[in-house]
Amino acid sequence: MLNLLKIIVRPVQPIEEKYFQQLMEEYHYLGALNKISETLWYVALFGDQWVALLSFSAAALKCSVRDRWIGWGFRHQYDRLKLMTNNSRFLILPNWHFPNLASRILSLCQKRLQADWQTAFGHPVLLIETFVDPKWFRGTIYKASNWIYVGNTKGFHRTRQGYSSTAQSPKMVFVKPLISNVQALLSRPILKPAYHTGGPKIMLSAQQMESLPGFFKEIPDPRRSQGRRHRLSTVLAIAAGAILCGMRGYLAISDWSKSLSQNARKRFGCRYQNGRYIVPSLSILRDVLMPLIFRTKI
Repeated sequence: MLNLLKIIVRPVQPIEEKYFQQLMEEYHYLGALNKISETLWYVALFGDQWVALLSFSAAALKCSVRDRWIGWGFRHQYDRLKLMTNNSRFLILPNWHFPNLASRILSLCQKRLQADWQTAFGHPVLLIETFVDPKWFRGTIYKASNWIYVGNTKGFHRTRQGYSSTAQSPKMVFVKPLISNVQALLSRPILKPAYHTGGPKIMLSAQQMESLPGFFKEIPDPRRSQGRRHRLSTVLAIAAGAILCGMRGYLAISDWSKSLSQNARKRFGCRYQNGRYIVPSLSILRDVLMPLIFRTKI
């Protein structure tokens, strides 16, 4: 039997990240997951042997059963998502499947996650979420570790165009509070300064989405006319909207834009193709914004 008391958990070091990704790609059914926004990777060890891998990354932008359980209003949601994290990967490596090992590893992670998160990102984390595909698993590990099952997702999945048009595979949603009063804290009208995660952020109204492109209509488009897929005013309006909602960096802006509903995309003036409104890709956002940022800095 494995002596669980000898298991330790620590963050993955930068020099180990390539190996971490290789193992995830080889053994996890979803494959590897790149670091996007705030992400921490952990390794569980027995002596010097790698036993398990875990990834904690940005919480889902939208999850109706989670949001109902928390009780927060949509106007506060985006401002407080950084106080949550998603256990996006949990992999027990081959030959290390022992009774109670997974629960022990989760417990060790939970005990140190708050301090590690504060050190890495400068703000606290209060709640962990995870999504379990019932086609593969029953959530036994999380149930045994006293996580709370809050319901199932609606089954829509992320695509390059945003979300799928039909529900396909609902996921079980579990949450784990890291403080006792997390629901009351996250849903209160005003947070204490200790829980602020940056500048003020908003949830855009339909009127605000429709008005944003107008602010950029007079800016000349420096791009060649050939191959322009999206109006400059639309690209800049989406970028501005994402930043107002707290997104930072090209990947976060792109991820936010892909989460926009078809009605929201129409309000931003997105291109209509094959019966759907299409948002600018990550490469288009980067190519448009980078020269503007460079000129501003100069």
